[in-house]
Amino acid sequence: MGKLQINLLGTSFTIQANEDEEHLQKLLGYYERIVQDVSQIESIKTPLQTSILAGIMLCDEVYKEKSNVVAMKKAGNAAAQDAAANEEESAELERRTIAMINKINKVL
Repeated sequence: MGKLQINLLGTSFTIQANEDEEHLQKLLGYYERIVQDVSQIESIKTPLQTSILAGIMLCDEVYKEKSNVVAMKKAGNAAAQDAAANEEESAELERRTIAMINKINKVL
């Protein structure tokens, strides 16, 4: 369990979380970079606006990543289904080939 002291956007507080302090510091550093980027936007004037927009930007990142994971899983499932269908088709072709060979052997 780690603690993190946050001094950002004119406010200061400490949080405690189930993650280690190093991980919490990395998260805070990343958030601070997003906040810094948002602070460069001239139409954003208050700390509340900055934090809300930073939160939305982070949500956008997470949403896009999750969408990519879902798309990759769907593609993987489709590939697995295609492979299973190809395997069934190959097995059917093999069965027919063996049946034809047996018929030819009977005639000879």
